[in-house]
Amino acid sequence: MTEELLRELRKITPEEQRILDGKNEIEREIYAGSGENKFDAGRLLESGKLIAVRPHTRFVHFPAHTHNYVEVIYMCSGQTRHIINGNEVRLEQGELLLLNQNAVQEIYPAREEDIAVNFIILPEFFDDALRMMEKEENMLRQFVIDCLRGDSQGAGYLHFQVADVLPVQNLVENLIWTILHRLPNKRSINQITMGLLFLQLMNQIDRARTDESGGAQQLLMTVLNYIEEHYRDGELSDLAEELHYDLCWMSREIKKQTGKTYTELVQAKRLSQAAYLLSHTAMSVMDIGLSVGYENISYFHRIFKKRYGVSPRKYRVQEKS
Repeated sequence: MTEELLRELRKITPEEQRILDGKNEIEREIYAGSGENKFDAGRLLESGKLIAVRPHTRFVHFPAHTHNYVEVIYMCSGQTRHIINGNEVRLEQGELLLLNQNAVQEIYPAREEDIAVNFIILPEFFDDALRMMEKEENMLRQFVIDCLRGDSQGAGYLHFQVADVLPVQNLVENLIWTILHRLPNKRSINQITMGLLFLQLMNQIDRARTDESGGAQQLLMTVLNYIEEHYRDGELSDLAEELHYDLCWMSREIKKQTGKTYTELVQAKRLSQAAYLLSHTAMSVMDIGLSVGYENISYFHRIFKKRYGVSPRKYRVQEKS
């Protein structure tokens, strides 16, 4: 992160100064109504805004609370310690923590050099990002859908350990800078930047950690990672054997969690990859079909047209035009 932006975020806020002067608890009225443990977007967002960013308040313990908004925390420097749904999460420099509305969060006091920023986001802000993510099943897309639905059954949080992924760092810094500075067309810029950030995070899903108690979510993440790496020839029976799970039970659980069978998930990934190759390479249609796992090229043509409404060749022409 640029030193100029870090210097701005390091400043002791009036709230932090009052804590340093002896007030050893959060000023609850900043975050929630009297006696409530649900932090309220109405107190943290300007009227009509869908997203805001504020430095995390240091030097004080945040007792267990939930939110009526989605919170994304980015660690600019140092670290912070969280207890989320009973699980300890240590957020290190360059890492991201996404929390849905129903996650129960407790935060231990941060030191002066522990600088984090909190994005306060209303779920509808993610509409554009969700469209950019298309329909390929993955843990992040499901998390966003659960946030939009207000679903309490999904993952409470996603912890992305992506400190060494430069595009992620650049996009987060761009978001912070744009929100802190009042630019024209800021909402469109921020929504598109968030979509690009999520596309990058989708490529880093193997670096995401979620509720340790959510066994079904962990299993789904493992299955989706397996498909990402083995969509050409990976068999569910091989994965079930590797994980020591019953094949029939695992098939049912995948269907329960995603609404699709393992075969449908693999097919969606193959066709998505084929569409990418048609748009970005000069490979022949036959070679693309073979490269994504289809030996029967007639079948590849048929299911591609069913998914995208046109043949692979027409799809390529449309994309290039």
